[in-house]
Amino acid sequence: GIHLLEDLRRKYPGIAVIMITAFQDLETTVDALHKGAVDFVGKPIDLEELDAAVNRAVTIHSDDRKDALVIDLEDANATIIGRSRPMQEVFKAIGKVSQSRVTVLLSGESGTGKELIARAIHKSSKDRDKPFIAINCAAIVETLLESELFGHERGAFTGAVNARKGKAELAGEGVLFLDEVGELSPRMQGKLLRLLEAREFTPVGGDKARTCRARFIAATNADLKEQVANGDFREDLFYRLSVFNIHSPSLRERRDDIPLLIEHLLKRISSEIHKVVRRVTAEALNSLQNYEWPGNVRQLSNVLMQSVVMAQDDVLTHCDLPPEIVGEGAGINAVDCASAAPGMGATCHSSSLKEIERDHITQVLLETKWHKGKACEILGISRPRLDRRIKEYGLVQTSM
Repeated sequence: GIHLLEDLRRKYPGIAVIMITAFQDLETTVDALHKGAVDFVGKPIDLEELDAAVNRAVTIHSDDRKDALVIDLEDANATIIGRSRPMQEVFKAIGKVSQSRVTVLLSGESGTGKELIARAIHKSSKDRDKPFIAINCAAIVETLLESELFGHERGAFTGAVNARKGKAELAGEGVLFLDEVGELSPRMQGKLLRLLEAREFTPVGGDKARTCRARFIAATNADLKEQVANGDFREDLFYRLSVFNIHSPSLRERRDDIPLLIEHLLKRISSEIHKVVRRVTAEALNSLQNYEWPGNVRQLSNVLMQSVVMAQDDVLTHCDLPPEIVGEGAGINAVDCASAAPGMGATCHSSSLKEIERDHITQVLLETKWHKGKACEILGISRPRLDRRIKEYGLVQTSM
């Protein structure tokens, strides 16, 4: 089955594959999801469960996804995905600028994936096989940053036992990525300007200039124009860096991409921690789409990781989400909260909550004439979870 899945995904990459297997062990399930299956159904086949799986697959791979774009980088965790207008503009910009070696300035909030965009530009270029060297200008103190960027000679300072090449030299004819360039001190701004203008540098403690052949891509979460106006950033350096500008949109600017990102991240997280969560309930998705996401995609990934760990089964519910995502005063479905972990936002007393849940499930089963597939959709829970609740509460289907 796995071999057929791989073959189908290779020959027909746009097709949605549902695995039907007698082996519902964790390893097989994770492997199938990791290799591209959108869902799985166990044997013997429950037609209602199969019908629900097909409906989910159709929803996920409906026509409104035909313009979704994905750039997969070498690292499985490094994927740019989006179908929103802001992300389509980013993809177009990557396509344009990757055909040249002009300097690029990436702007946008922290966590929006600026380094991923830089790597995508490099991967799409003719120099893709050459180095991509990154340096975070905000993470290194100035005294060490100069050595990291330009290298140093033996004995240049205390502890410099051997000569060392800097990142400007290690990048060769590839890309030198300068992250958080807005954090550079005035002194380092001057040295970077010389590097950009003269294409040469001198290692710390050295007296001979060396040539830099790398392409420069810089990134910042600051407003460099404002910094220039305030005298905090050199105007000449700003113009040298901003030959081609790309704005990396915040998650608030691309809310339409959140369901796609959730689908992608859940598969990745399930594979990483060997715990399968296949989808989120409508209530949970609503909370995730309405949250402001100050930390952007990075925060979304962390929230989903935490929520998957807390999830009781293979469906992520409202109560699996951290309280700050749910929001104060948000209504929480009784079924969702019945098995919520302590501290995850359930607010009802457990003694009354079970009664509410039992009555609610009973009512939905009666309304759907015990059609479990329809009941699951209304309740926002999985089929195994519904079966457990029916058994736990001793619910019995009466004659119609």
